[in-house]
Amino acid sequence: MSTISPEDVARRREALERSLGAWRPRTLASAFDDAVARFPDRPYVITDATTLTYAQVAEQSRRVAAGLIALGVRRGDRVAMLVDNRVDYPVLKFAIARTGAIAVALNYSYRGEEIVQRLAQAGASVLISIDASTATDFLAVFDERFDGWDANAGDDLHSDDAPTLRRIVLVEDGWRDGALTIPALAQRGDVQAVDAASAGVSADDVADIVFTSGTTGHALGAELTHDMLLRSAYGSAYHRAFDDGWRIGFALPLYHVFGYVEGMLAAMFVSGAIVPQRVFNPRTTLEQIQRHRINEVLFVPTMTVAVVDQAVKGSFDLSSLQSVFSAAAPAPVWLWKRVMTDLNPEMIFTGYGQTEVSAATALTHPGDTIETVSAVVGAFKRGGLAATDASGLLAEYRTVDPFDGHPLPDGAEGELVVRGPQVTRGYVGEDAPAALDADGWLRTGDLGVVDEHGYIRLRGRSKELFKVGGELVAPSEVEQVLSGADGVSQVYVAGIPDERYGEVGWAWVVPAEGAQLDARALVAHARAHLAPFKVPRGITFAAVEDLPMTTTGKIQKYLLVASMTDRR
Repeated sequence: MSTISPEDVARRREALERSLGAWRPRTLASAFDDAVARFPDRPYVITDATTLTYAQVAEQSRRVAAGLIALGVRRGDRVAMLVDNRVDYPVLKFAIARTGAIAVALNYSYRGEEIVQRLAQAGASVLISIDASTATDFLAVFDERFDGWDANAGDDLHSDDAPTLRRIVLVEDGWRDGALTIPALAQRGDVQAVDAASAGVSADDVADIVFTSGTTGHALGAELTHDMLLRSAYGSAYHRAFDDGWRIGFALPLYHVFGYVEGMLAAMFVSGAIVPQRVFNPRTTLEQIQRHRINEVLFVPTMTVAVVDQAVKGSFDLSSLQSVFSAAAPAPVWLWKRVMTDLNPEMIFTGYGQTEVSAATALTHPGDTIETVSAVVGAFKRGGLAATDASGLLAEYRTVDPFDGHPLPDGAEGELVVRGPQVTRGYVGEDAPAALDADGWLRTGDLGVVDEHGYIRLRGRSKELFKVGGELVAPSEVEQVLSGADGVSQVYVAGIPDERYGEVGWAWVVPAEGAQLDARALVAHARAHLAPFKVPRGITFAAVEDLPMTTTGKIQKYLLVASMTDRR
């Protein structure tokens, strides 16, 4: 179990509340500038190559914001980001916030078609991008889909696929001659115009559109306001008992709410720092804990396994490490025991949330036993001063009947629903489904139980979506891609249990009559069209008559999954 004392937890929480004084609804930029005023010279972003202080991030973000305003970006515009975990990521985020525009952070493992679809869905007018990721050559995608995007004449783009997109801006110079870049943009514009733009931004304005998969299998863009994000981040710092100057290390992508809210935003409430990795490497993680005196690390279980395996192979000074937060998939007791033995933190946490709820809405408590942390996904998150009622909580859960939605008795298993001040009010797009019911409840799609102590236990998913290392996958999307391969008659995809990733995708394929299919070729076909986490781990060929079906002819995927589980 955690070794931190209740008295130390109370001390840290009281210090955090004293420093804030009272909750004031603010914008992201305003909250960050308050942190700058407290400790301008403290580091905010630390990498092995570069460190940016709070004051430097503020200054650079103001210059970039001035350039965006000169480019025509206004309050409510959507500015998309295809940007990895580089040192200036927060600069770009806060720059967009200062203009009153909405940041649309995209998964940089997306392929070309996925990028274009998300740009169109979000209605993005500007795209800020790196040159390439390990999955995709973005410049090649732009060349193919956006003719003349790199011309420096200042003409707007015209694309039927993404009709609102006007300009593409590269993060660095030197990647493409003639292309507009962030360094060049930062030299444009009047910094004084930034103050006027920021003054017109409200805490209730949408700050971010973050994409997730919905119950229909299509990606949904959840709209998160400045106040939602800040309440969630402050609540996480309060619940997890951050100390002054807390440093958080992670390789989780900042386009995801886990790294963004639980790391980047939460750290600023204690004038702390983040140490982001652009590519996860367990040895690098341990070396950075030692080198940069990291206090907390954010993992998904597959990362946790790799780090504890690496820790016993070398000698690392981990004396600064106080907290390990591993979430997004269940972790067994043996793994938490190894965390306590091999990493020796004072606190361990798991949590539960969704993109739509601004990251974690449930967290285990400091002092919870290993058995508790392994069995539950958290209890309702405490909000401290950010809570909106006397309960002191930022969200509440109950269960409903997964079919008709009627509320179930306390302690009954059903579909989890959630409401609270950090829960989205809607999704982007004219054809987006309603997010909340008339009483403000959001259906999660997860089956579970809320016990008498407020702990949540998951029982599975009410829909077919599954998570691979914390990334949500819609089987219908994978099925559509595989169905397009030659010789495929039918295909069914589901998530199967995996000790490292929580779940991985598996495909059951019915070949067309007379076709000779190769599993490796089909996986390669999927890899060419999908982000890596969506690609099935394996393929099973089957005849139609061998597939389990209901009397109405529907495939029973849970039986397919059970057959694989029995064989593994």
